Amino acid sequence: MSMAVIGMIAGMALGFAGYFGGFAAFLLVAALGAIGFVLGRFVDGDLELGELFRTRADRRDRRR
Repeated sequence: MSMAVIGMIAGMALGFAGYFGGFAAFLLVAALGAIGFVLGRFVDGDLELGELFRTRADRRDRRR
């Protein structure tokens, strides 16, 4: 599935949540979607937990 289709589905889900549940439901769906995205990247092996908590100086030193 292409990223455009996934983005469209996510946008439609947020739109439905906002329309039927109000702004609080919109925020809840957006937050859960972001958490699901990060967990999915972690499970796929594209993301390490250390990357989320590393400081900017640590990232700069690691590139050298």
